[in-house]
Amino acid sequence: MIPTSSRSTGSLAGVRVIDLTRVISGPFCTQILGDHGADVIKIEPPGKGDVVRQQGNMVNGESWYFAQFNRNKRSLTLDLRSDEGKQILHRLLEDADVLVENFRPGVLSKMGLDDDTLRQRYPRLVVGRINGFGSSGPYRDRPAYDFIAQAMSGFMGVNGTATGEPMRAAPPISDMVASQNLAFGICAALVRRATTGQGDIVETALTNGLIAMMGYLAAEYFATDRVPARTGNDHPMLYPYGLFTARDGEVAIAPSNDTMVERFLGALDMLYLLDDERFADNRQRMAHREPLREILNAVIKTRSVDEWIEHFNRAGVPCGRVHDLRETFDDPQVQAQEMRLELTQASGRVPVTGFPVKLREAPASLYHPVPRLGEHTDELLAELGIEDDERATLRERRVI
Repeated sequence: MIPTSSRSTGSLAGVRVIDLTRVISGPFCTQILGDHGADVIKIEPPGKGDVVRQQGNMVNGESWYFAQFNRNKRSLTLDLRSDEGKQILHRLLEDADVLVENFRPGVLSKMGLDDDTLRQRYPRLVVGRINGFGSSGPYRDRPAYDFIAQAMSGFMGVNGTATGEPMRAAPPISDMVASQNLAFGICAALVRRATTGQGDIVETALTNGLIAMMGYLAAEYFATDRVPARTGNDHPMLYPYGLFTARDGEVAIAPSNDTMVERFLGALDMLYLLDDERFADNRQRMAHREPLREILNAVIKTRSVDEWIEHFNRAGVPCGRVHDLRETFDDPQVQAQEMRLELTQASGRVPVTGFPVKLREAPASLYHPVPRLGEHTDELLAELGIEDDERATLRERRVI
C-alpha cells in the first residue's frame, strides 16, 4: 500500500487547480492532476455536494463510487449562484493555475466567467473544460452522458457481434477518455505557459475522444468507404486473433502479424495449415475464419487454460486468461503494479484503483483521502484571509 503523505512531491507540485466539475468526466481529470501533486480544490454546492456522493454502494455512510474519482482533493462548499460565492471564486482564481469545469457550453458565461473575461482578468490561467459535443456546432447545447457519446461517436456501432445489437462498453469510457485527454491538454498548456507566460483554454468532448479512438477502424472506413462490420471478440482485420475454447474456459490469444501466426501455429504443431490455400495468408484466413476456428478449437480444447497460457508464453505468443474483477485484483502482476490501493478514511479503509502512469523520480501518490463534503471550507477561506466571524455570516446565509 502506498502511504499517504500530506506534502506534495509530484510533478505538478505547486500547481493549484479550481475544480468545478461533478459526476465522472472532470472529477477523473482533476484526480489525475491531484495524483501527480496538484493542489485540487473541489468546489461543491452546500447541502448534498456532488450528486455522486449519494450514488453507488454506501459503506459506513460513504460512497465508494465517489471515492473512486475524488481522492487527492480538498472540498470547499460554495453557492456559486450568490454574489458572495462568485466573489470568493474570483479570489480563488487570483492565485490559481487551472480552472476545470464540465458544464454545458454557456453556463460558465452566465456566471460572469466567459472566455474573454477569464483571459483578460486571469491571463496566466489555464481553463480546462469537458462537454458532450464541443462548444461549437449544432449539438453544442445538447445534454450528453457516456451512453449517448458511445452511441453517437460510432463506438457502439463497431462493438458487439455481427448478428447482435450495437453494444456499449461497460465502463463509462467516454468520460474516462475525455478526462485523460483534458489532463494531458492542461499539462501541455502549463508547459507552454512556462515559456510564454500565457494561459490557454483547453476543451475536450465526450464524443470527440471516442471518435479519436476509432484508430484503424476509421482508417479502413476512410480507405474503403465501407462501414466496419461488428466482429465481437474477433479482430476486424486479423485472424486467428480472439477467444478460443480450452478444456475449462476461454483463452485470449493475439497473434498480431504473420510472424506471430507462425509462432502460434508452431506451438500447436500445426504449421502445416499454412500450406492450405484457405489459410495461407491473412486475407484467406479472414475469408475462412469459421473453419479455421473449428480446427484450432479442436486442439485447444484438449488442455486447460493455465496449460495453454504457460505453453504459449514460452513460445512467445501473446495470450491471457479472461478475468473477472476478482481475478484481476487477485492477480500477482496487478498486485506488483499496485493497481489496487487503499485510502485511509475516517470511515475506514476504502479500496480504489491505482496509478496507471508510473514516474520514477516524481511518482503519483496519495496526498489526501477523499474529502468529506465541505471538509476544507474553513481552512481554504482562512487561506484567503476570511476571518471566523465573516465565515460564520457566510454559513448563516448558506453561501458556504
